[in-house]
Amino acid sequence: MAKLTLKPNIEHEIKKGMAWSVHAFTTSGIVLGFLALVSVLKNDAVAAFMWLGLALFVDGVDGTLARRARVKEYTPNFDGGSLDLVIDFFTYVAVPALMVYWFNMVPAPWFFAGQTWSLICAALIMAVSCYTFANVGMKSFDYYFVGFPAIWNVVVLYFYLFNTGWLINLVTIVFLSVLTFIPVKFVHPLRVAHWRNITIPMTVLWAAMTLGLTISSRNPDYNDWVYKLELALFTLSSLYFAWISLWRTFVLGDKGDEEGDDTSAA
Repeated sequence: MAKLTLKPNIEHEIKKGMAWSVHAFTTSGIVLGFLALVSVLKNDAVAAFMWLGLALFVDGVDGTLARRARVKEYTPNFDGGSLDLVIDFFTYVAVPALMVYWFNMVPAPWFFAGQTWSLICAALIMAVSCYTFANVGMKSFDYYFVGFPAIWNVVVLYFYLFNTGWLINLVTIVFLSVLTFIPVKFVHPLRVAHWRNITIPMTVLWAAMTLGLTISSRNPDYNDWVYKLELALFTLSSLYFAWISLWRTFVLGDKGDEEGDDTSAA
């Protein structure tokens, strides 16, 4: 009988341990981000994107795990939301900003030479993203991001995969920086209920094609028709995310802001 009373709340302790394990899983994102940083310093862009991709996966699923593990209930003195923001700023903003500078993605030929414009753009990315992460209205009631959500890791990925020139990169960085302060809606691919049956498969497709294209960028002998197929599917999925974001902003608009929240189970 004595042994039975040693842990009268064993179920609570197990669930508390599960909650802490979710926090540990979230924390792995900062390690992955650091490995991406090391890869950048080694001039290995492909490896950096691989590590950032893994960090993106962790960030994509840890919220669902946290809700199911009821971390707020079982670890009330630990703020998983703050932990997530710290890691996200590092992996979504700091490392990609370094990539813009380190790989000189904005080598503008006028005024300042060398990597000066890349440095300016990197600093701009860091600065405007502070507003995003401090904005209490970062998400709408239906889980769309309000304003550009500082997904600079994805932006830099597009620069790399499409091998865009300095002018496109410069205009894109400035444009998205401005969108940070404008209430344009950007879809959260896992939490938004609208068109979820399409969005989730599109998210999986986008991730798979991103992996394939990133690997192919390192292999000059990669099958040409496979590359073209992956590029087409990657572009299709990207256009879908752009479409649903524009639909929520300009078609649903204020009507969507007035509707009840149907995503409580997300």
